[in-house]
Amino acid sequence: MRLLHVHSGNLYGGVETILTTLARFSANRLEHHFALCFDGRVAQELRRLEANVVQLGAARTRHPLALLRARRRLRRVLDDDDFDAVACHMPWAQAIFGPVVRRAGIASIFWMHDTSSGGHWLERWARRTPPDLAICNSVFTAASLPRLYPNVPGEVWYPPVTPCACSGGENRRAVRAELATPADAVVILQASRFEAWKGHREHLAALASLRHDPRWFCWLAGGGDTAKYEAELRDMAAQLGIVSRIRFCGFRRDVRRLMAAADIYCQPNTAPEPFGLAFAEALSAGLPVVTTAMGGVVELVDSSCGVLLPGSDPAALASALRRLIDDAALRSVLGRNGRARVLRLCNVDDQMARIDGIVGRLGRDYRAAGS
Repeated sequence: MRLLHVHSGNLYGGVETILTTLARFSANRLEHHFALCFDGRVAQELRRLEANVVQLGAARTRHPLALLRARRRLRRVLDDDDFDAVACHMPWAQAIFGPVVRRAGIASIFWMHDTSSGGHWLERWARRTPPDLAICNSVFTAASLPRLYPNVPGEVWYPPVTPCACSGGENRRAVRAELATPADAVVILQASRFEAWKGHREHLAALASLRHDPRWFCWLAGGGDTAKYEAELRDMAAQLGIVSRIRFCGFRRDVRRLMAAADIYCQPNTAPEPFGLAFAEALSAGLPVVTTAMGGVVELVDSSCGVLLPGSDPAALASALRRLIDDAALRSVLGRNGRARVLRLCNVDDQMARIDGIVGRLGRDYRAAGS
């Protein structure tokens, strides 16, 4: 079985992490191939993993000729190779390349990484070419599938998460030294894109009420178009009197290494995550998670492995952090439970076998229907 993934490839976040994970752990029965429009970090990572990567060209919706060239390039790829199914990731790829896949007579998958309102212009464009199947990254995401494709069946598939391989006292000491953090500090980590809805301001406001407790330090890691937003957060931390205990780590390729050296993962979102890969990785690293009870995160985090807050409430957030700072034994219990929970939900072997089965059934059904 051979599955071609079609994606823009110009960013690097949860979607791209999933693609590289699929390439890294491809099972013998299902081969994962990749067609990307932009030659960015994800293309580099995939080539490093010796995956088959095709460049379709820098397609942009405002450049019709570039779109046409990318579509023609994909059609040549599909004509020259034998794929059992093609998966378009996100509405952008489905809108632009879905018709090419349909005309080629190959089973079509829409990989749904975010919820749909059904009203965005890209979604309306994508709706013109319904896929044969949607793969959704959470039950929360799947609930919005009918707004986009009312008659398309969906499968919920949690992205696989590898166990954290950076644990150990040596890594912990090295990271803390690198980030000028005391060895005995209780480190609270947030690793997310620098966007306001990820709750950085709420996080800092909660920490401000704990500023007289000398035990904690906070690491804020993340990428994106961050300069203005990060400057605002730095100013906020200074005004709150906690800037000396906040480490702005910038974009990091070694987030798992930071997680292995931290003690608590805190990300108080003010809007729902479709899934929340960073939360799954934090659980895998044995970190208790503090976040807001909304979106796909509630499928990952429960009271056995973290604290779910009912809403955006810095006082409640501060109380939860204070409790975890005070109680190392509780952090340890929640961390062990988190490892076990993510192993059940996102086990690499189980999830890779499951995606093999999903694509295999779709391919067989599609061929049977066409025979």
